[in-house]
Amino acid sequence: MNFYRRITAPVAATALAVSLISAPLAGAAEHKPSDISGQLPQAEITQAPRHIENPGVAYDGNEALAWRKVIGEYSQKYGDRVAEWWAHSPSMDRHVPLVVIKADQAAGPRPTIYLLNGGDGGEGRANWIMQSDAIDFYISKNVNVVVPMQGKFSYYTDWVEDVDSLGGKQMWETFLTKELPGPLEAALGASNKRAVAGMSMSATTSLLYAEHNPGFYDAVGSFSGCAQTSGGLGLTSIDMTLQRGGLTKEQMWGPLGGDLWNYNDALTNAGDLRGTEVYVSNASGLVGASDLWGAGRTSADVALLTVEGGVIEAATNMCTHDLKTKLDAEGVPATFNFRPTGTHSWPYWQQDLRGSWDVFAKAFGIEA
Repeated sequence: MNFYRRITAPVAATALAVSLISAPLAGAAEHKPSDISGQLPQAEITQAPRHIENPGVAYDGNEALAWRKVIGEYSQKYGDRVAEWWAHSPSMDRHVPLVVIKADQAAGPRPTIYLLNGGDGGEGRANWIMQSDAIDFYISKNVNVVVPMQGKFSYYTDWVEDVDSLGGKQMWETFLTKELPGPLEAALGASNKRAVAGMSMSATTSLLYAEHNPGFYDAVGSFSGCAQTSGGLGLTSIDMTLQRGGLTKEQMWGPLGGDLWNYNDALTNAGDLRGTEVYVSNASGLVGASDLWGAGRTSADVALLTVEGGVIEAATNMCTHDLKTKLDAEGVPATFNFRPTGTHSWPYWQQDLRGSWDVFAKAFGIEA
């Protein structure tokens, strides 16, 4: 679910008791981007947009672009290994800003992780760049990482209706799975190994991308999300998420019960995760160490996390147990991380960068 609010808080990892259920590795992906894209026009990659020569200046006090100031600071620290690139999507006819973390090419071709933001799509402050140490963490692992910085309330899916308030056409799955990987990975000098991961809203999406494209992703990470979308708590979360943007679920996938709803139900199609390494996590919704005053929270933060963040995480916890039950029944191996405490908030998703990395590294065939 992605209807969390931004919580200003430290994002240092907190030691939590973890219930970890693991399974043997499923095997490497085989398909290349060209196998998935077919004859579709490909994205045009711009590594250094002329109007974004200085991300720190381009931020210019606009809170929706505050991540650019952060990228400017990281660029000073890591040079061109951290940068803003742009990709023009043919299907949406728009330029999408990407935060790109480049592997050290001296090590040869390296895997690529597509890291998706939650409800605000990176267009606010509640994103991986502003709220976690994702850049420092992944640059130390020497992999390529790509974070799209648009896509609010979209579920990063293909919509049946164009929505002016979201910028027109919403063809995010087409863009991120078919138009972008080929030219982007070529520009990165990447290997043919990749993963996709997301939290909250995009925890659903990451599962769908792997299900819709078997053999393309070596690994998938899904943090605090609902696999089910066509009913139950998952449908409720979709309604609440889209209502934040003044949108309806019918604009996204048409009338409830139609073919698109079945296609985009990650619980229904969970068997299609077979062959992909899967890491799924969820906390319980009970207040944890990172939710209290001692972790730098204000009283307002604690109240919000205890009530709203706790309720949301308890709901996604039920969704995640449903997914485990379905995968177990289908005989699909996966690693589940159930935390006994914790709310729907960033310190726990930062921990998932570590937890999922062990699974990703094994899937990539590299050292963790």
